Amino acid sequence: MTRMRAKYEEEVRKALMEKFGYKSPMQIPKLEKIVINIGVGEAKDNAKALEAAANDLAIITGQKPVITKAKKSVANFKLREGMNIGCKVTLRADRMYEFLDRLFNVALPRVRDFRGINPNSFDGRGNYALGIKEQLIFPEIDYDKIDKLRGMDVIFVTTANTDEEARELLSLMGAPFIK
Repeated sequence: MTRMRAKYEEEVRKALMEKFGYKSPMQIPKLEKIVINIGVGEAKDNAKALEAAANDLAIITGQKPVITKAKKSVANFKLREGMNIGCKVTLRADRMYEFLDRLFNVALPRVRDFRGINPNSFDGRGNYALGIKEQLIFPEIDYDKIDKLRGMDVIFVTTANTDEEARELLSLMGAPFIK
């Protein structure tokens, strides 16, 4: 069990129980998974771009990404159903907590003019989405080896029923929300 997970098990659960007055420990919201997605628009023209994005994602997360395919054909984007258009990784358990710790304590503070993450990016069901503009904020990525700056979406899926519960959960876990 990682340090971040052990911290969550004790302190965070206790604080949430007190604040929201849950009657059962099973009501306490928890982080279920983290999904990291990179959409590669130029993948239809350049297959190497998707390969490079998948490689970057594998280095960042420590897990092999799954290639995502287009669900529908879109003529304006010159896109056909079934074409490779991106890659994603779903992190759970210890890898999830490790990534969370690195994201909040190492990567996000490296963003230029960083003041915090937007506290309004919740979906109404207790999940949080965060957009990252470039993969260089992660120390594992070597600046000389990247071919292009790529952004990624990081989605935190929680068992919380409301945005308020999820916001409290993530802030107790160290999320640097803008005050």
